[in-house]
Amino acid sequence: MMLMIIRLILMMSPILPDLSGKMFVFPQETNTAHVKLIPANVNLQSLTVCHRSFTDLKRDHSLFSLSSPSHHNEFLVFMSWPSSLDYAPNKWHSICTTWNSSSGLVQMWFNGQPLVIKYIPFTLPLTTNPIIIVGQEQDSHGGGFAINQCLVGMMCDVHMWNYEVSPCEILKYMKGEGVTPGNVLNWAALNYQSIGNVLIKDKQSCILS
Repeated sequence: MMLMIIRLILMMSPILPDLSGKMFVFPQETNTAHVKLIPANVNLQSLTVCHRSFTDLKRDHSLFSLSSPSHHNEFLVFMSWPSSLDYAPNKWHSICTTWNSSSGLVQMWFNGQPLVIKYIPFTLPLTTNPIIIVGQEQDSHGGGFAINQCLVGMMCDVHMWNYEVSPCEILKYMKGEGVTPGNVLNWAALNYQSIGNVLIKDKQSCILS
């Protein structure tokens, strides 16, 4: 009887797509095309987000947008142009961002290098109805997209954890070595919805050289 119950649970459990070796392609400027990433849990006392992106844009654009019902820019990774970083066009860039709720401290890692730690107040922890989108920046909860803020390019290896990932683990991610998959978003078992002209293609090298 117990074995039958276990089999039934396994049959009912959704098999999420494994995007290992794949990438999202956003091929044109638009205020509609995006990918909605559905988190496995929303108990976000702290968090880490990692992703790799490739673009030739020389304007502001959003890389990762998380909104809540009370704040559309609850957690936003946004690249301003010009940037003080070596954000060269037509090159893969690996970015990780950590935030700790108890201290309010935020740190970004860019292509293997840690940036200065800063204090940024957030209204987290999030427990209800976050909306996570890549490809667009949310100016309202789940919408309000602007064509001059969209990503044109590619993105891969998106992971999110509900804790601060250690610097050693972040460096392993940057180098493409094995890391513990995200327990909120996991590229190898990703629950997502693609809207508009977004393609899934075999990825070119996404690894820090």
